[in-house]
Amino acid sequence: MKIAIYPGSFDPIHNGHLDVIERATQLWDRVIVSVAYNGAKTGLFSNEERVTLIETATSHLENVSVTSFEGLLVNYVEQEKADVVVRGLRAISDFEYEFQMALMNRSLDENLETVFLMPSQENIYLSSRIVKEVAKLGGEISKFVPEVVEAALREKIS
Repeated sequence: MKIAIYPGSFDPIHNGHLDVIERATQLWDRVIVSVAYNGAKTGLFSNEERVTLIETATSHLENVSVTSFEGLLVNYVEQEKADVVVRGLRAISDFEYEFQMALMNRSLDENLETVFLMPSQENIYLSSRIVKEVAKLGGEISKFVPEVVEAALREKIS
């Protein structure tokens, strides 16, 4: 069984993330979407809330599981016996950071491969930060996030 891990903060998950997840399910037998704990960042949603939102948003995908982890990604990948790390790319600015992270991970584990997937054109500009900003300013976000996320965002912001 070929296993991919798609790590991220997912604060919150949006349609660009879902697009990458759905693409990954076509390439690997199992896709683990994993919320990475970052003590340096304070998220709008707790890790547990993010896991629940992702589980709900991906419930239609049989080969997706959702977890969270803390610490080095390379250790988590080894623990889960995964074959590859999946990362989404939107723009050149994403590539520079993601490229550095992929090289660092490979230097920590020479067998760890990172595969970059791009979301579809209609989702390529989305980021969690932008979605939260639009929501906080009272803008319409239903075309950017699943219904469950929209409801959770509205509740958090109000």
